[in-house]
Amino acid sequence: MTQNLLFLTGKLAEKSLNKVLSEVQENPKTPPFKYRIEQIGVSVAALMTPDLIARRVKQTGDADKVIIPGLCQGDLTKLEAQYGIPVERGPEDLKDLPQYFGHAGVEPDLSRYSVQIFSEIVDAPYLSVAGVIKKAEQFRQQGANVIDLGCLPGVPFPHLADTVKALKQLDFKVSVDSLNTDDLLTAGHAGADYLLSLTEKTLWIADEVASTPVLIPAKPHSLASLYRAIDLCIKNGKPFIADAILDPIHFGLTDSVVRYQKLRKKYPDIQIMMGIGNLTELTDADTTGINALLFGIISELGINAVLATSVSPHAVNAIAEADIARRMMFAAKQDSRLPRGYSNDLLGLHDRRPFTYSEDEIREIAAQIKDPSFRIQVSESGLHIYNRDGLFEHTDPFALYPHLKVDDDASHAFYLGVELARAQIAWQLKKRYAQDQELDWGAASEAQNKIAKTAHREASLKEKRNKNR
Repeated sequence: MTQNLLFLTGKLAEKSLNKVLSEVQENPKTPPFKYRIEQIGVSVAALMTPDLIARRVKQTGDADKVIIPGLCQGDLTKLEAQYGIPVERGPEDLKDLPQYFGHAGVEPDLSRYSVQIFSEIVDAPYLSVAGVIKKAEQFRQQGANVIDLGCLPGVPFPHLADTVKALKQLDFKVSVDSLNTDDLLTAGHAGADYLLSLTEKTLWIADEVASTPVLIPAKPHSLASLYRAIDLCIKNGKPFIADAILDPIHFGLTDSVVRYQKLRKKYPDIQIMMGIGNLTELTDADTTGINALLFGIISELGINAVLATSVSPHAVNAIAEADIARRMMFAAKQDSRLPRGYSNDLLGLHDRRPFTYSEDEIREIAAQIKDPSFRIQVSESGLHIYNRDGLFEHTDPFALYPHLKVDDDASHAFYLGVELARAQIAWQLKKRYAQDQELDWGAASEAQNKIAKTAHREASLKEKRNKNR
């Protein structure tokens, strides 16, 4: 059945929207639809609000659905009640409409995953019980399934049992990582769910407590000793997880990946863990790409759990990135597709389509402007700022200042300085820029403070009023 879609937009976007929709409609891969565009009298589509739309659009005609700009903020339920049909936000940039239709308006399902994240608190012995709980809550919010308490060689952990019990009372799953048998026994008797890391020589601990052991080789790189521990657990009917140990780059990384492949091939049905901190923490590279690649390997090998850390400043978002990567790889594997088009949250520094408008398109939009408000856009060639007085282009914001004539308006100058700085960063890094929106840093992005954005302007106006008095 052909859908009738009503698109609401502003004056400046109307022509571009019609052009993009015509191209989408002509694409044979697009499900058939009819559309009508209604320009509701605002210059910028992002300035629309549900209340404004409700006042200016009384009827929707024969439309089956209303599509509003993606940057339009507010609750849409009142509009749906008024019109009696679905009201939906489109993409934030109208140039993304082809992709929007390609997914039939449905976001990829990233609710599922198959890998459990064990998030290690490596300095647990130095923290109070309250300090451990605070960090555990942070890791849980980032996606951790199990909180791992790391014990340090030669460092006493007298409150280990109390820490495990406190976490369990708060419904955390808990693992304890130590090579000290006393620590492992204490943790097991306190109720730890998992014990890391047991070998064939310390596997007797698993008979003393109910905790699930995570097995490692008794000697580095010795798969034979790991196999013996696995076989003993299988023989005794004891649940376990096996870890072949992932080594850092130049200290056996490639060989260790091969070990995991051999482990999975020999035991196709067992639970396997991979510790990924040796790469995310010990490589001076952004952890987004490292996590994406690692979870691709993890997905191919059917690995069931990872031990992740977030210690180094450059790995501050490693747990959250691991959560995104496991969901993205699970969805791609289920769909038998490449891991593209599922999420932008691991694209921290760059975007796949950073420049959606060409120089010519920006000049065409700028020619329509009849008011003094500045608009800023970025194309492949640089920064573009324009109002009714003209269009100015450069790659250096300082070169644009003489054209802006805001030397007697500190608030406006400050605003334009912030926006042009963002635009320059976006151009340099090949990122998407949208005026009045913070740059999207993927998993590292924080919620935008929309009040702060206008507070400086209000303060400036108040200062001017006081001076006039």
